[in-house]
Amino acid sequence: FLDGIELSVFVLTDGQNYLTLPTAKDYKRIGEGDTGLNTGGMGAVSPVPFADSAFMQKVEERVIKPTINGLKAEEIAYKGFIFIGLIKIDDDPYVIEYNVRMGDPETEAVLPRIKNDLVEVFTKVGEQKLNEVMLDLDERAAATVMLVSGGYPEGYEKGKVIHGMEKVQDALVFQAGTRLENGEVLTNGGRVMAITALDIDFKQALKKAYTEVEKISFEGMNYRKDIGFDL
Repeated sequence: FLDGIELSVFVLTDGQNYLTLPTAKDYKRIGEGDTGLNTGGMGAVSPVPFADSAFMQKVEERVIKPTINGLKAEEIAYKGFIFIGLIKIDDDPYVIEYNVRMGDPETEAVLPRIKNDLVEVFTKVGEQKLNEVMLDLDERAAATVMLVSGGYPEGYEKGKVIHGMEKVQDALVFQAGTRLENGEVLTNGGRVMAITALDIDFKQALKKAYTEVEKISFEGMNYRKDIGFDL
């Protein structure tokens, strides 16, 4: 059993070179204080305040470089994202899991902070020229709040009319479990949409995100009101 605090590190590789993308931390449990059932993710923040340069240096030397070198040694020609789930214990990183994809809802907090043209970046990945890319990051923090259907992650109803999306002006709206029917946007899944805001730090970004969340409504709408509580 590992007792620490978790975070996600994302790496983009062309098989030879790699870029370390902004860190993020997500919140899986349905209830405040990380209680209740696991979900696909109820929110996220980026960057992770405790993942400072000294910690990330350890991550790079102990985890990222050995991972990339291991793929080469195994002759696995992998190009794309590597999601490394870590837990921080006494200032040391330990790997919990790997995925060959981005995370959700971490993606909604990470990608808005990348100013580069992503098509150009991905093209460089395909050409194995990722070493020519310099990441241009928004120094602001991002915070994402997921709006879910009532009853999720267990039984929930679909087809609820979503109101207020057009009122959101100071955040990004990422639709997920929705559908368009007769000119109306309806719920069509458990995790309905993610709201992402950016500001000077994650607390201000969360404040902004929650302000925008309050403009949206649908029957049974639920969301966690304590994203970032343990930071």
